Amino acid sequence: MIARALAPLLAIALALGLAPGVARADPEFWRHEFPLTDFSRRSIESWGEIMSGGPGRDGIPALSDPEMIAVQAATLPPREPVMVLELAGATPRAYPLRYMIWHEIVNDEVGGVPVAVTFCPLCNSALTFDRRLDGEVLSFGVTGKLRGSDMVMYDHQSESWWQQALGEGIVGVHTGVQLTLLPSWMESWAAFATRNPEGLVMAEPDHARAYGQNPYAGYDSRDRPYPFFTGEAPPHGIPALARVVRVGARAWPMDRLAEEGEIEEAGVRLTMAGEQASALGGRSIAGAASVAAVRVRDRAGRDLAHDVMFAFAFHAFYPEGVWMLGGE
Repeated sequence: MIARALAPLLAIALALGLAPGVARADPEFWRHEFPLTDFSRRSIESWGEIMSGGPGRDGIPALSDPEMIAVQAATLPPREPVMVLELAGATPRAYPLRYMIWHEIVNDEVGGVPVAVTFCPLCNSALTFDRRLDGEVLSFGVTGKLRGSDMVMYDHQSESWWQQALGEGIVGVHTGVQLTLLPSWMESWAAFATRNPEGLVMAEPDHARAYGQNPYAGYDSRDRPYPFFTGEAPPHGIPALARVVRVGARAWPMDRLAEEGEIEEAGVRLTMAGEQASALGGRSIAGAASVAAVRVRDRAGRDLAHDVMFAFAFHAFYPEGVWMLGGE
């Protein structure tokens, strides 16, 4: 959530010795933005865990019912990354990161399933959720708040707040509720289009954004995340912004997978699946350095829900998680 226009605000906060957003970590201040939220219900220990990311409610505009176009009609750079959703019985869909990085949430319906396709740039967390909950279909927006440097979402129906990296309600009537996670993954546009010539891809949204440009240029080559994150460094000497493959509460470092090519353990098979441009590297996404793509399946070859997130975020949200380092 740090666009270039936000940099002066961050500099001022740091000069004052304040972590961004802490001075206003108070539900009394947030009630005017979220009048329906039940702030008496929460799972977090302290309101100070929640910081302002700069923009307010919907300052990063989520998308709903996006226009989809045929793969053959799209003209995306071949190396650019896309989020992929291939549900049984539905036409495969791709959601380009050139759009997701500016909108972070897409409320869509695929094969009759209401889904929320989400991407938090600060954690590199790309997850797709089923929006159905207890007979109701939720839709999601961006609060403009961060916790552990991860996007805090809200649902429009109750204005409960949700932790994107967990898919879990953390404030409001849905506190403690878990959304159903669906298998999705990132790969290059060329890989998706080659495998799915009859597939669909999200069209360019009708918003004034610098699509194709990365507002977080150089982020994934930093030693530490932005100062929105104040937690511990990952253990085992793993760099904070190293990518790890998370399945449940286990994390496999991508460096290990790159060395071995394929890993099969704990009922999970991880396979290298080519390369894609990093959405969080150079200013131009299409021209950024390559990062690995991975497919995650079970022993029967079925796609598994997973995330490829930064190591600091895995440690923050899964402090008791298991690091799958190999060599045991």
